[in-house]
Amino acid sequence: MGALDWLVLLGYFGVMVGIGLWARARIRSARDFFVAGGRMPWWLSGISHHMSGYSAAVFVGYAAVAYTHGFTLYVWWAIPITIAMLVGAATFAPRWPRLRRRLGIISPLEYLATRYDVPTQQLLAWSGTALKVFDVGAKWAATAILLEVFAGVPLAWGILLTGGVTLVYSTVGGLWADALTDFGQFVIQALAGLTLFVAVLTRLGGIPALWEVWDRLPPEHARPFNGEYTVVFVLAYVLISTLSYNGGTWNLAQRFIAAPSGESARRAALLSAGLYLLWPLVLFFPMWAAPLLLPDLEDPSQSYALLTTQLLPAGLVGLVLAGMFAHTMAMTSSDANAISAVVIRDILPRLWKGARSMSGRVELAAGRFSVFTFIALSMVIALAADSFGGVLGLIVLWFGALVGPIAIPMLLGMLPAFRRCGPSAAVVSWAGGLVVFTLVKYVFDDSIAALGGDLQTTFTVAGPVLCALLLFVAVGYLRPSRDSRALALVAALTRDEDEPEPTGRASSSAADVGSSPPHGRGGLRA
Repeated sequence: MGALDWLVLLGYFGVMVGIGLWARARIRSARDFFVAGGRMPWWLSGISHHMSGYSAAVFVGYAAVAYTHGFTLYVWWAIPITIAMLVGAATFAPRWPRLRRRLGIISPLEYLATRYDVPTQQLLAWSGTALKVFDVGAKWAATAILLEVFAGVPLAWGILLTGGVTLVYSTVGGLWADALTDFGQFVIQALAGLTLFVAVLTRLGGIPALWEVWDRLPPEHARPFNGEYTVVFVLAYVLISTLSYNGGTWNLAQRFIAAPSGESARRAALLSAGLYLLWPLVLFFPMWAAPLLLPDLEDPSQSYALLTTQLLPAGLVGLVLAGMFAHTMAMTSSDANAISAVVIRDILPRLWKGARSMSGRVELAAGRFSVFTFIALSMVIALAADSFGGVLGLIVLWFGALVGPIAIPMLLGMLPAFRRCGPSAAVVSWAGGLVVFTLVKYVFDDSIAALGGDLQTTFTVAGPVLCALLLFVAVGYLRPSRDSRALALVAALTRDEDEPEPTGRASSSAADVGSSPPHGRGGLRA
């Protein structure tokens, strides 16, 4: 990287901090900080959802898949997410803002105390929060590796730079800052991606290269399913993506909670689906063409970075690197906001009774402190990644295993078809998914690997999620819940209503879905 590249990159970081400081003026309460006061426009929510859905791993790990396997990357990654968001637009996305309007939630897990019970809510909150800090720490470390490859910056300084900038704008500006910086990062990423796309097309002979490139690549690179990326793998990814991108990954749920209405959230989900359908075709093309421009690479994960440094002039290299940072910073800042909402609204009131009666100003200050602490702790873990050895990877792996079992009671609990699935179904499905993951990964791993092909994929990728799903349905059928509050809540989420925003915390009584007045700020905590 030259001086101009550094100027572009530092300018990008400066704009991100400036947006955070500007957004600070719009923050007057914890509701503004965590869910933008329920006033986020659909187009901003949709773009923010898209930008928060993937990190710099796209330019490293996915670049390697594109280099070695070709077009199947689009088929198993982008298309399943598109399908997931289309499903979500019709089912899950509209229900998140309706929960906010009826219960006053600002955390994705807050409604679970009403839908199930407090112990179930706490189980899901603690299990997800404790591991997420390691997941974010791993993302800081991965992003710092990119900076080291491009500019020779030591890992520690890379972590401090990217994490420090995110810490500033996320702490002062909350979800507004996250969403607005996501939009700025979306613009930068679009410029960077289009720039490299044009550069690769020019090197390969112009527009005809869009279809001629496949004749010059190995034949299997044009196949929709290649190698271990089989039909079964894609179907499993559709299921996992549906759970993750519609709210199982908590930071993505925040984007829908912040929408003014169910219809607005639906439009945001459709916008995100459209971006996942179209943008990867531009983003991945240089990765698909990389074997022609960079043949016989020993490390295919470096293909995107090498294309950038070889094809782009000074200044544009910094722009592409800023685009890579954009994804990770978008994801980690939104993670921090969502996790902090869970800590402030779901965990802290269980540990300290005074948290149930905090004033608006105190709750806002606590939210900012929680975001600061979460990001700072994740940076410390990233800085000490070498000391963790295999433990860090192990914990990140376990977080991935927990996403499905946590998401199933969260998301399916909103749908009328699963209204009889109560606390027992939620806890058993969570535990069952975890047990299956442990057995598959650590007990029967050799036996399952020997199966090969589709069966191995089914067991390792979809096994824990499918088990959790089956247990949730089976226990709900065998031991149905008859909690009138939960039934009333599920029924109330099927349509939008013209109703005022609640000013207090969520209430655990059926009152909040239309039967009698809520019983005060303690609400969900009772």
